[in-house]
Amino acid sequence: MRAGTRTARGPDRALGDRALGDRALGDRALGDRALGGRARTPPGGTPDDFASRVLDVAEAIPPGRVMSYGDIADYLGRGGPRQVGRVMALWGGGVAWWRVIHADGSLLAGHEREAAANYAGEGTPMRPAGDGHRSRVDMRLARWDGVS
Repeated sequence: MRAGTRTARGPDRALGDRALGDRALGDRALGDRALGGRARTPPGGTPDDFASRVLDVAEAIPPGRVMSYGDIADYLGRGGPRQVGRVMALWGGGVAWWRVIHADGSLLAGHEREAAANYAGEGTPMRPAGDGHRSRVDMRLARWDGVS
C-alpha cells in the first residue's frame, strides 16, 4: 500500500445515497473503453472508473469487517484480486486499506503491525495462525458481504 491521500477524490465522492445492498456500484457502466479487468491509469495519476469503484467499496466496509481482494472484484463484477490489489497499492492509502485483505485472512506483508493495531482497535475477529506466531483475520466472522 502506498500511503497518502486519494487523488481527485473527496467527501463528495463518498457512497452517499448509493446503497451497496442494491449493488449499484457493480451495475454502473464503465464508460467508453473496456477495462479488461485492469486499472490502466499511470501511477500517481487520477484513479479511473474501476479504481474509483474499488475505493468506494473499500471506503464502505464497516469497522471490524473485511473483504478480500477477490470479494471486491466479485462484488463489482469486474477485474480480479490482482487488479483490486493494484488499485489498493496505488491509491488505497486514503481509505481503511487494512479492511481489504487476502482471502486466507493473512495480514499484508510489511504492514502487519499497523494492520494488527487497526484490527485490535476496531474489534475485528482474529484467529491464531498455524505457526502460533502470526494471527490472521477470522474470515468466517469478519467477512463483509456488502449488505449487512
